[in-house]
Amino acid sequence: MKIVVAIDSLKGSLTSLEAGMAIKQGIGRAIPEADVSVRPLADGGEGTVEALTLGMNGRTEKVTVSGPLGKPVECVYGILEESKTAIVEMSGAAGITLVSDQERNPLHTTTYGVGEVIKDAIGKGCRHFIVGIGGSATNDGGIGMLQALGYGFLDKNGNQVSFGAKGLKDLAEITDTNVLPQLKECTFRVACDVTNPLCGEQGCSAIYGPQKGATPSMIMQMDKWLGDYACLAAGKFPKANPLHPGTGAAGGMGFAFLTFTNAVLESGIKIILEETRLEDYIKDADIVVTGEGRLDGQTVMGKAPIGVANIAKKYGKLVLAFSGCVTEDAIACNAGGIDAYFPILRGVVTLEEAMKHDTAEKNLIATVEQVFRLIRCGQLIK
Repeated sequence: MKIVVAIDSLKGSLTSLEAGMAIKQGIGRAIPEADVSVRPLADGGEGTVEALTLGMNGRTEKVTVSGPLGKPVECVYGILEESKTAIVEMSGAAGITLVSDQERNPLHTTTYGVGEVIKDAIGKGCRHFIVGIGGSATNDGGIGMLQALGYGFLDKNGNQVSFGAKGLKDLAEITDTNVLPQLKECTFRVACDVTNPLCGEQGCSAIYGPQKGATPSMIMQMDKWLGDYACLAAGKFPKANPLHPGTGAAGGMGFAFLTFTNAVLESGIKIILEETRLEDYIKDADIVVTGEGRLDGQTVMGKAPIGVANIAKKYGKLVLAFSGCVTEDAIACNAGGIDAYFPILRGVVTLEEAMKHDTAEKNLIATVEQVFRLIRCGQLIK
């Protein structure tokens, strides 16, 4: 029996590969002779660097960069040496988890560190990038990142504008004379699962600004400044289109990538599935196992387990899913290609206890073992 395991991380408990190895152990207890292949899985958000880098025999790099508030942070990214590809999570350099609740203010938070990570990877020979832009603390339209790469975002006196969304207020000119020369050789696959435009009622300021600390007055200001920025960019950079779906992602990072680099915005899970060649493994499998920390009605909206299930169903494979918890509306996952799903919680405990690494691992192994014992019984009955 061939089994392919591709499970997303159980955030706060197990990484993708840790969860996959726990599932493999549970299967091995029930069906020792099973041929189990564990593949990395992520959706372009948290865990993408680890899943892709370790799962594809890459290496990790650490670089100290400017965090969202300008303080130094250590950011980890991955390099796939053979293809000269860097795997970057924006949240590692400009993530909202790097800013305390009291300090959240998109007028001040910057994406400069993201540009520093890209620059470091370019210096190490990378020319292709996979960038997850989820979980940002910023709303600066990506100008911080671009400043780090050599673009000039200048005020009326010819000085670089200040970090954060407030810098957009003073923006008078955009220059590209000092851009890192190697940037024109680089391609970017940007994991983006939102379709918001840059500005307006569905723009980044209005929709995502509040969770980053923006007040109603800040939202109005930032939306206007971003609109002015887009108009200024369009005068010199023909790809500037603030209405393009996804330009509002990550506080305007979608707009920055599309306008100033050789980039495409794509579904995060699409990128991961293609890069890991998961379909090559699934087509020869008997059973496919997937899952994530929480299965609910949102899982079917393009999340990683459904991406796995869609491939599996092309080949008529049985798909099982395991998760930390499930909600009532997770029933939609059955119609989405997951034949059966199983929560791994085995007793009444606190959320903190349930999410402990050892507890989650033990529960996952035990639940998988019992499910595959049933499968083994089905084989014997036949």
